[in-house]
Amino acid sequence: MEFDNVYNDRERAEAYARLEFPGTYYLAYRDLPPIIAGHVRGTAALDFGCGTGRSTRFLHRLGFAAIGVDIADDMIKLARAKDPGSEYVLVKDGDLGHWRDKAFDLVLSVFTFDNIPTMQKKVALFTDLGNLLNEGGKIISLVSSPDIYTHEWASFTTRDFPENKFARSGDKVKIIMTDVTDRRPVEDIIWSDEDYRKVYEQAGLTLVHTCRPLAREDEPFTWVNETRIAPWVVYVLERP
Repeated sequence: MEFDNVYNDRERAEAYARLEFPGTYYLAYRDLPPIIAGHVRGTAALDFGCGTGRSTRFLHRLGFAAIGVDIADDMIKLARAKDPGSEYVLVKDGDLGHWRDKAFDLVLSVFTFDNIPTMQKKVALFTDLGNLLNEGGKIISLVSSPDIYTHEWASFTTRDFPENKFARSGDKVKIIMTDVTDRRPVEDIIWSDEDYRKVYEQAGLTLVHTCRPLAREDEPFTWVNETRIAPWVVYVLERP
């Protein structure tokens, strides 16, 4: 299946660079600090699929010496412009040979695997990421729940794409971000929890924790479905 990374686009990259943690995105990051604190020892981190550096800067604020990597040139340029004192590396698709094996205490991946098609490619990347971990290191992968593509949200709309309801793992789905000026549909790859677990097993990784964050009524956002349906899934993984 042919699939283009929609974020490898200057206009979209610039719109995405202005995002911080509004609405539904807030839930993606809210629970990461306690999850990281509970599972990660050490401060060497790789932010895999860093985009414009939002998640890398997030790790820096948590005290990590984090390196951001991405395949999208426009994203990396904007990350460097926003955070010139940090290291952001442009890599070729699937090429993690820049680093020696067993180098990181944490590999963080936020939304990256929403844009990676096929079981084979996901397994290959998770295998390579696992090989970059120090002893006791963890991969934390935050992905979109399949539910995000079939409901309305504080930060997203899918009402124009009823075909998403019939999508299965590996299918393309569309969603529109409402917190940015660029309202062109984003095209992602949907993937079920069951099939992610198959990916992790084939990549030689053990799933040690799963989190599906729900919103609370006392939080300062106008929630739509976030209090009852989790838009995101956080997986914590390790090498046996």
